Amino acid sequence: MPPPLPPRTYNVSRFEMPQFNFRWVWRVILIVIVIWALLSCYSSVPADSVGVLQRFGKFQEIVQPGLVFKLPLGIDKITLVEVQRQNKVEFGFGTEGATNPDQESRDSEAEQTMVTGDLNMALVEWVVQYRIEDPKEYLFHVYSPGQTLRDASESAMREVVGDRTVDEVLTIGRQEIENETLARLKELSKHYGLGISVMQVQLRDVHPPRNVQASFNEVNQAQQEKEQMINVANGEYNKAVPRARGEADQKIRAAEGYALGRVNQAQGDADRFDALLAEYLKAPEVTRERMFLETMTEIMPQFERKVIIDENASQLLPLLNLDGKTKGKQQP
Repeated sequence: MPPPLPPRTYNVSRFEMPQFNFRWVWRVILIVIVIWALLSCYSSVPADSVGVLQRFGKFQEIVQPGLVFKLPLGIDKITLVEVQRQNKVEFGFGTEGATNPDQESRDSEAEQTMVTGDLNMALVEWVVQYRIEDPKEYLFHVYSPGQTLRDASESAMREVVGDRTVDEVLTIGRQEIENETLARLKELSKHYGLGISVMQVQLRDVHPPRNVQASFNEVNQAQQEKEQMINVANGEYNKAVPRARGEADQKIRAAEGYALGRVNQAQGDADRFDALLAEYLKAPEVTRERMFLETMTEIMPQFERKVIIDENASQLLPLLNLDGKTKGKQQP
């Protein structure tokens, strides 16, 4: 067995710890800061928006769309506000995929349930469309302008619906409700300083509660049938009355024409009689004989059998039938 090796000795003085060069660290940090400053010294504002410039959190100015230079390293901050976009908030329902965080309803059933002026219930769904008009007021004047707008819209709608009967809300009063709610919501937005301009209030769907909806539909159908029958009756009336008036006018015109004809005929007969009288007075015998002959000319053709005798004849003799007509068997 070989003898053990002697222990090795090391000279510790020959090993030295490597020294870390902090100059490179500061250089890297400085390069990162410079790059960050260069990247944060400008910003781009889209065409449909404006930028709200803040310096150390304090409002400075409104910058217009385009490339904007600012102080770097978080000294200046630009918040984009879409002033050209028309936003909307929905009440009583929600649209999937909405980009506006204040658009979707948080409690649809509670929002749509309302009490009308005659103490009935109605389920009302509506939409409010608005546009940001003052970016400064929108960002700094109210803590949550979107939620404030929702609360103001719901308050205005409940107030307007509460002033009307359920029939007005469900049928004929929709347009009036939209207009009055829009006017009140504009006043509230201006009063609270929301910095928005309300463009439109539109009722989406209005219906009675589900447990009475079937009965309401029957009543509504009966009302529609009533209106339909009234329209049909009015149509028949509009056809019959003008026709009767036309027939009456026609008969009146015919009577007036007949009366005018009779008057003219009588006037003509009177003028003819006056002319005949004047001629008669000039030659009575001749006129009398002419009138007699004219009268006999008109009367004689109407007789079937004619017998002409002399006024001094004492006996009537049978004459030969010359007109070709036989009246039974002729007596000898």
